[in-house]
Amino acid sequence: MTPDSIARFRRFARAVTAEVGALDSSFLGRGRPLGAARVVNAIGAGRTDVAEIRAYLDLDSGLMSRLLRSLEEEGLVATEPHPDDARRRVARLTEAGQREFAAYEGLSDARASAVLTRAPRVEDLLRAMDLVALMLGRDRIAIAEVDPRGEAARTCLEAYYAELASRLRTGFDVTLSRDPEAAAMVRPRGAFLLAMADGLPVGCVALKGSGGPVAEVKRLWIDPVARGLGVAGRLMQAVEDRARALSVTALRLDTNSALPEALALYRKTGWVEIERFNDDPYPDRFFEKVL
Repeated sequence: MTPDSIARFRRFARAVTAEVGALDSSFLGRGRPLGAARVVNAIGAGRTDVAEIRAYLDLDSGLMSRLLRSLEEEGLVATEPHPDDARRRVARLTEAGQREFAAYEGLSDARASAVLTRAPRVEDLLRAMDLVALMLGRDRIAIAEVDPRGEAARTCLEAYYAELASRLRTGFDVTLSRDPEAAAMVRPRGAFLLAMADGLPVGCVALKGSGGPVAEVKRLWIDPVARGLGVAGRLMQAVEDRARALSVTALRLDTNSALPEALALYRKTGWVEIERFNDDPYPDRFFEKVL
């Protein structure tokens, strides 16, 4: 790595720590440092298992204990044994903690809005932020099974359709495609999976089933800023695992020659090219994998 690259990285790190107030002893003016505020945020956002919170924030056990103890002394957090495992602890916000969480949310939103308002090219800044956040947090990208009719799933599918429209020579109209019905992509017939990065979707894939031994993999899409981080491979492995759990013994998929990244992934992971098996007007390449 060149000295210039190192200097640019360090400049970026200094700018971020100054902008977010990481060095302040009273983060956002609420009387406690950033670490304690992040614990309040994690609990308020729905994380209750203390071990999960510690892993999410990448804190050592000693610091996590000290932060929790200080928040308990303030009356913001209460901890108790896990109902299913006395060796583990769960944390919850008290009423005062919930008010503090709401205050932090409002102040953080306002700070973010102020930064974005100053930016001459907001979308460029946001995409750069996305790229950095995903690269640094790649190990925390989680795979979740969701309802394909939900907002996060629809966001991914709309992005997928838009990309196909821009990349296929013929364009893409989902009404002309053999678009799977939602019922075919939920259990017990199938599944719809999202790759989630700290609450935001960055990829999707669907298992379209009929209840029989053969099912299809559909709608594999990765946000461009998340490509190269192994997300597609993880989604494909996860959809195979769901298929096995539903007693599927063979998977099929279709794709288009205009998507060379997809073709390379399928060949690399053991898919075999086969003859056309449907009358969808858009795909021109067809694959199968025996599980």
